[in-house]
Amino acid sequence: MLQKIIISGRLEFGNPKTFEKVVKMYQQRMENFYRSAELIIRNENIFDEDSSSINIPRLITQATDKGLQNTVDLLEYIAQFAIAGDLQAWMTDNGKVLKQYIIEPNSDKAAVQAFLKGRELVEEGKENEAREALSSAIDKYERHALAYERRGYVNFLLKNHKDALYDFTKSVDLNPNNPAPYFGRAIVKMTQNDLKGAIWDLENTIKRSIPLQPIYWKARRIKGECLLQLEDFAAAVNELKLCTARTFGSEDSNYKWRQKAWFNYGKALSATGKHQEALQAFDQAIKIDDASKAVPQSELLKYKELAQQKSGLKATPKSFWNVGKQVLLLIEVFSNIPSFTFMRSLLLLPLIFQHFQLFAVLQAVHSSLLL
Repeated sequence: MLQKIIISGRLEFGNPKTFEKVVKMYQQRMENFYRSAELIIRNENIFDEDSSSINIPRLITQATDKGLQNTVDLLEYIAQFAIAGDLQAWMTDNGKVLKQYIIEPNSDKAAVQAFLKGRELVEEGKENEAREALSSAIDKYERHALAYERRGYVNFLLKNHKDALYDFTKSVDLNPNNPAPYFGRAIVKMTQNDLKGAIWDLENTIKRSIPLQPIYWKARRIKGECLLQLEDFAAAVNELKLCTARTFGSEDSNYKWRQKAWFNYGKALSATGKHQEALQAFDQAIKIDDASKAVPQSELLKYKELAQQKSGLKATPKSFWNVGKQVLLLIEVFSNIPSFTFMRSLLLLPLIFQHFQLFAVLQAVHSSLLL
């Protein structure tokens, strides 16, 4: 059965001598092992002599499971002679990932081992040690685009923004098809309040990634946030609409940002005068149990109340009851404080009502009860 296959990435061999050796081994292996086998890649156009690398910006085709497995086996064999880079392969069905492979060198070459150690230290949260290991990888192979990207990320974590910007830019220069350094550079530019520059990098992240990758949706969501800050509300709506329509599994790094995406989507909709749609977006945000508290509950309630007012919808007894429960909870908390009596806590009610604009709600409830 044929399935959609996507292959993308680059493997670098470091010098012309190794590159020539790899090309010959590839030809011999094709002749001896894969002459009649199903393969996705048969021609030698993937070899780039100028950069001594295998370069596949993006290959989209149809193949069987056997054809994909044979191709992955062949590329994994070749990858062990590489000094840097990686290739990724996906088998999909209607947007669902059936299989995914990451093909990268894992030999005993010093540059390879230094990079793998640095990447592992990053994941362990040992930033200083990771920076040393990644710098070692770069010293051993000065065109190591992935090492520059990871070191840029580490420098960002260490708040060395100038160094991070240099590393991300260097990585882009060495491998302009990798989305990760564009994304990293965009985040640095945001800290420098260069939102237009960040958007440019985020657009390049989107162009060089695919919707199967978490970074694709991260870039869209953050681009929407930048557009919101620049008050380009219509464009922000377009980006955030896509992000909120996407379903993310709990293992996806975008999962924890769903509430913030819905919240920003609601703000953008409200700014374009679509208040009823904004109200629905805020309701979706409130439904999400976000342990990170990226958006304070008070902010969600405030913007929902504003959207409700601007949409012309009257508050209902149910909405009064939902907010009223929070008021009673606050009173209960204060009444448990020593020397703070329940009667004194009642004095908070006018302030709380004013904050939540409940006088209008009470009027609506009173009117509804009289009907």
